[in-house]
Amino acid sequence: MQDLITAKVHDESRQGEAYAPFANDINDYNKKFYIESYGCQMNFSDSEIVASILQGEGFGATRNYEEADLIFLNTCSIREKAEQTVRKRLTEFKKIKQAKPSLLVGVLGCMAERLKSKFLEEEKLVDIVVGPDAYRTLPVLIDGAESGQKSVNVLLSREETYADISPVRLDSNGVTAFISIMRGCNNMCTFCVVPFTRGRERSRDVDSILNEARQLFEQGYREVTLLGQNVDSYYYVPDSLSSMSNEEFTPVTFAKLLEKVAQISPELRVRFSTSHPKDITDEVLFTMAKYENICNYIHLPLQSGSTRILQLMNRTYTREWYTAKVKRIREIIPDCGISSDIIAGFCTETNEDHAGTLSVMESSAYDMSYMFFYSERPGTLAARRYADDVPEEIKKSRLKEIVELQNRLSYNSNKKDVGKTFKVLIEGNSKKSDADWMGRNSQNKVIVFPKENYNFQKGDYTMVRVNDFTQATLIGEVVNV
Repeated sequence: MQDLITAKVHDESRQGEAYAPFANDINDYNKKFYIESYGCQMNFSDSEIVASILQGEGFGATRNYEEADLIFLNTCSIREKAEQTVRKRLTEFKKIKQAKPSLLVGVLGCMAERLKSKFLEEEKLVDIVVGPDAYRTLPVLIDGAESGQKSVNVLLSREETYADISPVRLDSNGVTAFISIMRGCNNMCTFCVVPFTRGRERSRDVDSILNEARQLFEQGYREVTLLGQNVDSYYYVPDSLSSMSNEEFTPVTFAKLLEKVAQISPELRVRFSTSHPKDITDEVLFTMAKYENICNYIHLPLQSGSTRILQLMNRTYTREWYTAKVKRIREIIPDCGISSDIIAGFCTETNEDHAGTLSVMESSAYDMSYMFFYSERPGTLAARRYADDVPEEIKKSRLKEIVELQNRLSYNSNKKDVGKTFKVLIEGNSKKSDADWMGRNSQNKVIVFPKENYNFQKGDYTMVRVNDFTQATLIGEVVNV
């Protein structure tokens, strides 16, 4: 029996579990580890890097934390609720540790840097604290913790991209995978902790990205998602550029990287996340339009539909800029799916500002959105500059209106797809019935359809006509097989 890693993805919008088998039997390992991941896709991707490092050190993986010798939580600081969830989980593990003193508990990721002293000294919840740029030091930190020391490394790097580490895929379907193309963020949005917890932007070398994508395709994966806090800022210049002439080499932009990955095979779908409205270029849009296997889907965070609030957020675009960008996307890629992030109740937000958000949502006609009310995060520019002066009951009321509007927009978007036929990549069984397949179309919409007598497997493509829908799912049947 193969041993398994477990990674639980937690945020306010979705929850799930993913398991991936190792090549070795669990009995080959004397020690076992368990990982839970919270928050964004980047954290999930980081857990795959950590799993690879730990496997290289002889740790086996388990889905049962009670039999683990080492437990890690890969944490998120973007919202208060995520931090509360992690604290509760650490308290639960502390009780297990009391019955099993040899157990080591560690915190990875964004909370590690921000709350290291509280975790280690004040609350004594953990033995190891590791920031996002320090995962290579895990073997040394584990050795130190095993000898009774409190082990910490939260130093940020201007160079680390983990380009040479082959991630252990924490995805049971064997069809879709993440590829991290860059780390950090330079945007300094006032509500966000990422620049302080993940450091400055640095792009991974293009050859390592392409090699990882090719390897995944050869292993049977049929979709990759290129990940970055702001993928449109990807810009790779090799160290050897100084010895080359301009004719011999041109720095690789995100549009060029996207094209290179798409050219690996027309059977390999390519997605990316996340785009910043100020940075996504026509070159990227035309590249998407040029290649059928680059999915027609863009996650384009709005945050607020008020120019005044956007300025307070330091988003560096206006309401008009954003709506013009959405219009440009529709011009170049008419059937492009668009989703967004929206924050209700940011500092000083008025009813007029809130109404502006609703109107931009209407005009953008999002297929889906991640929606939250503002949660002040310690250490951010907003926490230092502005008063969190919108009462919580008003935040929740405005968020309710935003959610209700998005529900209607999602319903209308899916309704328009009835009668259309889409190319679907099969990801696995439907959650509700093993008699149905579940897959996604280019626009990132989930489509469920009956298996019937077709001889499909996970990773196959097929054409599906949509006959019905729910707010979240399209329902169809196979055609033209």
